[in-house]
Amino acid sequence: MGHARTTVLAAALALLSGSALAAQSVDVFSTPGCGCCSGWIEHLRKAGFEVSNHDLGAADLEAKKEQAGLKPGQTSCHTGFVGGYVVEGHVPAAEVKRLLAERPDAIGLTVPDMPAGSPGMGASDDPYEVLLVARDGTSTVYARYPK
Repeated sequence: MGHARTTVLAAALALLSGSALAAQSVDVFSTPGCGCCSGWIEHLRKAGFEVSNHDLGAADLEAKKEQAGLKPGQTSCHTGFVGGYVVEGHVPAAEVKRLLAERPDAIGLTVPDMPAGSPGMGASDDPYEVLLVARDGTSTVYARYPK
């Protein structure tokens, strides 16, 4: 009985570990050659995420954003998907990790437009907000930067 319980426990831990690793994989969709998108991807990689980038034409990228449930005024230049959430624009990796830890009932996070000082957009003390997008399309402030 002890061996069977250990085997079941080991299998459960392997399954949980696999789920945790899968949640750290981010699929990003952007237009080809976007330097700020590449900067954000590098920011995520440095924070420990495994990132795959997929180039799309502008119309296909806009369709991807709409399919994800994002509304006008909530979009930016690239769209990522991680752990069942959309991550739109230059969202700091710390907020992506927080989202995955807290698991709110939401579509995901967005940093609308391309604010200076956000990851991938260069150094600046300009303030910006990370928004949590609810399933009904409304949004609330999830974090403010600089902190």
